[in-house]
Amino acid sequence: RMAAAPPSYCFVAFPPCSRDGLVVFGKNSARPRDEVQEVVYFAAAEHDPGSKVECTYIEIEQVPKTHAVVLSRPSWLWGAEMGANEHGVCVANEAVVTREPASESEALLGMDLVRLGLERGATAKEALDVIVALLEEHGQGGNYYEDGSSCHTFQSAFLIVDRNEAWILETSGKYWAAEKITEGVKCICNQLSLTTKIDAEHPELRNYVKSQGWWNGDSDFNFSEVFSLADDHLACCSGRESLEKQGGDVSAQAMIDVLRDKDSGVCVDSESFLTTASIVSVLPQDPSFPCIHYFTGTPDPSRSIFKPFIFVDDVKLVPKVQSPSFGNDDPAKKIPRFQEKPDRRHELYKAHEWARSLLENDQDKGQKLMRIMLDLEKQGLEAMEDILSRTEILDPAEVVDLFYDCVDTELKFFK
Repeated sequence: RMAAAPPSYCFVAFPPCSRDGLVVFGKNSARPRDEVQEVVYFAAAEHDPGSKVECTYIEIEQVPKTHAVVLSRPSWLWGAEMGANEHGVCVANEAVVTREPASESEALLGMDLVRLGLERGATAKEALDVIVALLEEHGQGGNYYEDGSSCHTFQSAFLIVDRNEAWILETSGKYWAAEKITEGVKCICNQLSLTTKIDAEHPELRNYVKSQGWWNGDSDFNFSEVFSLADDHLACCSGRESLEKQGGDVSAQAMIDVLRDKDSGVCVDSESFLTTASIVSVLPQDPSFPCIHYFTGTPDPSRSIFKPFIFVDDVKLVPKVQSPSFGNDDPAKKIPRFQEKPDRRHELYKAHEWARSLLENDQDKGQKLMRIMLDLEKQGLEAMEDILSRTEILDPAEVVDLFYDCVDTELKFFK
């Protein structure tokens, strides 16, 4: 049983640590090694009064309007590990273990809350408010993995970012606390990190922990100390040091380098877990510039390339990074769940499996392929830097096929 939470890492860097008025966000999603992650886009939509939305395990009330979102998600579930919306809000979640056992009964997954926050919140604070209201109403619980033999449950932590500020939200059941960040570098991983600086919290939080005998009310209220298992509260962030070393120059490239770093433990490649997908987002504080979101759509960022996506109307869909859909026949939707595991690999994932075996078996060819791929990535990064340094407004027609073309070019290299 994988009792330990998978060690994903999320980062945000604000000026003065990041480059010229940019907020830079990044996450490595550490998940079971064989799990496939897809990149999916959902357009903004209006919904009829009284309509419902079916999340991974439960159905909840839909809202009148949902924002356009782009998500990186384990392809068996409804929510997402990480993603962004058209208003420049980015959300990532972390599975955490607290002294309170996570519920096995099916409710909202932390990953469902990522998507719900993005679909319903036009700012980081709105997304936070959405998530905590849904936690209060529906609770969190259910299996985090596509595993029919065992139920793996966790509490959730979130990094919620927009062009102006970030919120770290940590939860245990329906109780929560949050800290607002507007400068410097912040990292969260699979442990509670909030201490005494709490900028928003569940109205009953302190009464609840007193009633449990976890806090006497006399000492400073320290969220991590109160909610962590005795031996679990460690400073987790080796990646933060790497970002701080950049000395005020954290860019998309610097964030990508940190996410690729296996020695620091930020890029997970262990017996049970692998970084199955990664994201980096660049959010200019000046709203006349577009936000740029880079996705790998494939495992192990040290062998993947980060491909840019920009929200514009009628953005071209990219079926080659979408897993096959099994509709109501999906074993994840039938009760009992996960009785079998269908093949969820998408076209880019399969191409990467081939590339991975080449990297492992033919070093010369593998190195050459990797150089070509990194060169391709660099072209994309430079083209995006150009967009962010222009004075004229971006023409949407220029980027409507952006992500599609990058995936297409990547696949051509593998062929």
